[in-house]
Amino acid sequence: MTNAQLYTIIALGIYALAMVLIGCISYGKSKTLDGFLIGGRNIGAWATAFAYGTTYFSAVVFVGYAGQHGWNIGIGSVWIGIGNAILGCLLSWLLFANRTRKMTKKIQAKTMPDYFEKRYGSKGMKILAAVIIFVFLVPYSAAVYKGLGSLFGAVFPSVETWVWMLMIACITAVYLVAGGYIATAYTDLVQGVIMIVGVICLIATVLNHETVGGISGLMANLAAYQAANSGELAKTGIELTSIFGGSSFKFLCFNIMLTSFGTWGLPQMIGKFYAIKDTAAIKRGTVISTIFCLIIGCGAYLIGSTSRLILGGQLPAGGIDSVIPTLLMEVLGGGTLGIILLAIIMILLLSASMSTLQAVVLTSASAVAVDLIPSVRKKQTKNETQMLLTRILCFVFVACSFIFATQNIPIIVSLMSFSWGVVSGCFIGPYIWGLFSRKITKAGAYAGVLSGLLVVGIATLVITVNADFATAAKMSPEMGVSAMAVSMIVVPLVSAFTKVKDTKRVDEIFECYNENI
Repeated sequence: MTNAQLYTIIALGIYALAMVLIGCISYGKSKTLDGFLIGGRNIGAWATAFAYGTTYFSAVVFVGYAGQHGWNIGIGSVWIGIGNAILGCLLSWLLFANRTRKMTKKIQAKTMPDYFEKRYGSKGMKILAAVIIFVFLVPYSAAVYKGLGSLFGAVFPSVETWVWMLMIACITAVYLVAGGYIATAYTDLVQGVIMIVGVICLIATVLNHETVGGISGLMANLAAYQAANSGELAKTGIELTSIFGGSSFKFLCFNIMLTSFGTWGLPQMIGKFYAIKDTAAIKRGTVISTIFCLIIGCGAYLIGSTSRLILGGQLPAGGIDSVIPTLLMEVLGGGTLGIILLAIIMILLLSASMSTLQAVVLTSASAVAVDLIPSVRKKQTKNETQMLLTRILCFVFVACSFIFATQNIPIIVSLMSFSWGVVSGCFIGPYIWGLFSRKITKAGAYAGVLSGLLVVGIATLVITVNADFATAAKMSPEMGVSAMAVSMIVVPLVSAFTKVKDTKRVDEIFECYNENI
C-alpha cells in the first residue's frame, strides 16, 4: 500500500465515522414525518445555504462537467460556474425562497408532488410527479456514483470501482435513514466546509504547477498551447483562450442555462426552501449560498481549464471522464504534502457527491412513500407507516442507483444532463407559476408537466431512431433547456383558456404572503 492510499483510507475512515455519528445524533429529531423530511421547518441559514450548495455540486461537476468542458472549451468554461452561482443560486433564492417557504407552510406541503396536489387540488398530478421523480432520479444518482468511482479508481487502481461505489452507498444510506433531513442538513454543513477548503487547496496547487505558471501564466501558456496545436484544435473548433468559448459559444450557453435554470425545477433543490425557518435566515442564506457556489463552481471549471497544459494535451486512456482523476494524480501524487492534499481532495469530492446523493435519495423515497403509495391506496396511511416506508425506500433507492451505476455506462455528463433536463423540464412551469399567479389552473399545470416530458421524450426517440441513444444523450442540454422553456410558456397559455374552479381555496392559499409565517 502506498502512502497516498494509506492517507486516503485514514481520511475516509474519519469522515465516515463523523457522518454516521451525525446521523445517530439526529435520530431523536427525526421521529416525525415533518422532522424526517423537512427538519421541522426549523433549519438555519448556514445549514440551508450549505445544503443547497452541496446538493448543487457533486463529483460529476468536477469529473464530468469540469473535465469535459475545461478540456474542450478552455478558460471560457468558467462562465458555467459564474452562471450557476448567479442564475442557479442567487436568483433562485431571491425569487423563490421566501414564497416557497410561506406557501408550502400554509398548505402543509412536505414534497414537490405534495405541493402540486395541494396547490392545484389534483391527486392525479401528485401521482404523476412522484413517478417522474422516482424514475428519472435513478440515473441522476447513478451518474454521481460513476463520478466518484472514477476518482477512487485513479488512487486505488487495484480495487474494483464497484467496491468504492458500494462503500459510498452504505455510508449514505446509514446516516440518511437514521437522521433524515436534519442529518443531511448538518452533514452538508460539514461537507461544505470540507469542499471550500479542498477547492482552495486544489486551485492553489494546480495554478502553481510548472506547466500552468500561476494565474498570470495560465492565459499565456494556454495561448502557446493553442498556437502549437492550432491544426489539431482547428479541426474541432476548440479555442482554449477565448473568454466566451469561441465556436463553442452556443454549446456554452445551453450548458449554462441547463445547469443554472435547471435548479429552479429540481425537487431536491427546491426542498431546501421548505425547511428554512424564517425570512431572516433566507436573507443570510442567500449571501452564504451564492459565495459558496462561486467558490466551488468557478474553482471546478478553472481547474478543468488547465487540464490540457498539465496532461500535455494527451487525453487519458479512460477518456474524458478520466481527465480530472489523472490531473489530480499528476499534481498531487508526489511528496508528503501532495499526498495529504490528495486525501483532502478525495474527501472533498466524496463530500460533494454524498450531499447530492442524500438529497436525491430522500426526494425519491419520499415521492413514493409519502406521495405515491398513500394516493393509490384506499386506506389512509399512518404517519408512522409512512416514516418506516420512507426509511426502507431510502435503502431501495440507494440499491437501485448502485446497480444502475455498475452497468458501465460511460456517458456520465450526458446521463446527468438528461435526468436533470427531464425532471426540471416537467416541474419548472407548474412550480414557479403556482407561486406567483392565482390564475394558473390545474389544466395548465398538467400541460406544463406533460409538455416537458414530451419534449425530451419525443426528441430522444427521434434522434435515437435516426442515430443512436449516445447521440441523443449528447444533445441533452438542448433538450432540457427546450423542455423548461416550453413548460414555462405552456402553463400560463393553457391557463388563459381554462378556469380556476376553486377560486376561494386559491385565494386562501395566496393569503400566506400577507401573513407573518
